[in-house]
Amino acid sequence: VDAELHRLRDSPAALPDAEIARIRAHFAPPAYEDLADQSAYLATERLRNPAFNAWMRHNVAPHKQSGYAIVTLSTKATGVPPGDVTDEQMDAVAYWSEHFGSGEVRISHEQNLVLPDVRQRDLQRLFELACEECLGQANVGLLTDIVCCPGGDFCALANAKSIPIAEAIQRRFDAYDYQHDLGPIDLNISGCMNACGHHHVGHIGILGVDKRGEEFYQVSIGGNQSEEASLGRILGPSVKAADVPDVIEKILDVYIAERLDSEVFLHTVRRIGVEPFKARVYAEDAPRRPPVIRGKSVPVLATNRSPDEWPAKTARAS
Repeated sequence: VDAELHRLRDSPAALPDAEIARIRAHFAPPAYEDLADQSAYLATERLRNPAFNAWMRHNVAPHKQSGYAIVTLSTKATGVPPGDVTDEQMDAVAYWSEHFGSGEVRISHEQNLVLPDVRQRDLQRLFELACEECLGQANVGLLTDIVCCPGGDFCALANAKSIPIAEAIQRRFDAYDYQHDLGPIDLNISGCMNACGHHHVGHIGILGVDKRGEEFYQVSIGGNQSEEASLGRILGPSVKAADVPDVIEKILDVYIAERLDSEVFLHTVRRIGVEPFKARVYAEDAPRRPPVIRGKSVPVLATNRSPDEWPAKTARAS
């Protein structure tokens, strides 16, 4: 077993062409149209529409087939549980997949919806319709694209609630320009050690714990789910629910102060280690700033709301 592992690790396991052809014969490729590349046209439209430009930057990926693109529809609107989608929204997504693509919808483990074969000429119209259904948030891969388990609101195994924590973080850092400046950050939340939210591989991970019947949250940083996988390191003692957004803000303050040029969060953590973040988070003289959204003070979070009290999905993406 060790010898086989060593062989696979040090050299790619190459399949013969005949074997690749045999496997390929079992799968029919999509019936792609012969389309011209629309990148020049899209570049012009992106200059005219900043919101469309932001969506193209974060939610649209290139396709190997000319004239097509891969679209990720974000389910992470502020005030809505991450990954929560209504029946009306799913009806709309089904229609878009057939009208603009190949009729296929995929669900990512980041709790978003993926349309894998969208014609480039339809991207602008799809963006407009997605905004109408509150699925046009241009935040894929950014701080508010939070992976979050159901937590104590729905799961009997949970030690603490997760959804209100996600909402509090989204409300604190809702400004797109700030998120874009921060760059890619994976923030994952789990309500217990079963780790359904994959908190241990989040760039920032949050784990709900029970302390004598009270909900607390343990924060870790430096996790990664990519080919350079790593487990996050715990910063220190767990904190109360109301303090979680402040802890995240202090972590981001250190990152902004310490990063080099366009260095991403994960690379900064790996370069300087966790100690500067720990010192900032647990500094006794660090005052707690009240959350302010668009100039108005708001409660940090509401942990006792039932699902019936969650905001309706009527907001458009900015």
